[in-house]
Amino acid sequence: MRFFSFKILILCILLPPIFYVFSVQYAENYLQRRYAAEIEDVYIGDTQPLLDGNIWLKDAVSQNINRYLQESRLISLGVKADITVITKQGTILYPPVFENESDILPAEDSMRVAADNFKLMNEGLVINLDLKIRHNTLLSNVILLSYIFFFLLVLYFYYRSGLMKSRQADLEKSEEIERLLELEKDHAERLVLLEEERDSFTSESEQIKKLLEKEKNRASKNEDGMIEEIIRLEEKLSKNLMLQGEKETEISALREQIVELEKGSRKETKQKTKSSDIVRKRLRAVYKNIFISDRAIDGFLDLAEDLKIKGEEIIYQLNEDPQLVSIKRKVFGKKSRLTVLEVIFGYKGRLYFRRTKEQKIEILAIGTKNSQTKDLEFLDNLSLK
Repeated sequence: MRFFSFKILILCILLPPIFYVFSVQYAENYLQRRYAAEIEDVYIGDTQPLLDGNIWLKDAVSQNINRYLQESRLISLGVKADITVITKQGTILYPPVFENESDILPAEDSMRVAADNFKLMNEGLVINLDLKIRHNTLLSNVILLSYIFFFLLVLYFYYRSGLMKSRQADLEKSEEIERLLELEKDHAERLVLLEEERDSFTSESEQIKKLLEKEKNRASKNEDGMIEEIIRLEEKLSKNLMLQGEKETEISALREQIVELEKGSRKETKQKTKSSDIVRKRLRAVYKNIFISDRAIDGFLDLAEDLKIKGEEIIYQLNEDPQLVSIKRKVFGKKSRLTVLEVIFGYKGRLYFRRTKEQKIEILAIGTKNSQTKDLEFLDNLSLK
């Protein structure tokens, strides 16, 4: 499809994994800060049992961190958190390197436990957190699938847009071909009529020749009396031969036009583009006080010659003094807030313009009564600048 870009397809394939990688990195950094702050608040818990010697510090840290990880929903979705708690002297409190014999100590050991806990807390505790989002887990897959779905939507809407443009181009091409075929049919019918007239003139010419020969034979017997009749018949014959030659020339010209029309469907686009460029340069060079859009120039080119003269007269008035132009009505867009003024010229001609914020005249479209529906639809789709 000529309106479908291969680059867009490549981007829609490559961007989801790229966005996935950056999103995972951003999420890891965000969760790293969040988990570190939350663990900082809960890993020691209530210090009173520690100072009373009811529990070892490393057991309290292990219980609090394990409880926090169990309550965290993201851990079950694919987040992996490697947590290490050590003192500044290098004593490892978490993860536990060995199991305690008992969480309940004898009363005579409470003082030793409390002293040990107090000593470790005075050394200062350091939390090291290494958080990763594992691949091929629920959380990572949700992120990746979200980007894939988003870019599939982008690709789908881009494809629909290209398909609509392609259908519109095919429709315009079909309409142009139908117009050319209709024109070719008209010329073919006219050619048939001219050939019939040629046959009629040929038959009449043969009759005149026979009559002339007949009269010449009679003139040989009475030459003096028939001289004027012979001259008259010769003049009539010459006139008929001249008419026959003109018809032959016209028939040849029509045949050439039919051949040109057959080639016109291939050359029309190129010629129209060249003509459009010439008219665009001329109009924008002559009428510098206004701006004429490309659609308006294309519509101007499609006008008949008499309507082109009337239309350019309106363009001249808008360029010199817009107050001279008679406005038929204001056209309000349904989809946009754009207000457009409509001018009629030559009964069938239509011109649509507006005033910009700088109070400059901008001609948006030029057409006829037949193209009014398409022109109004085009104006309705314009967004407010």
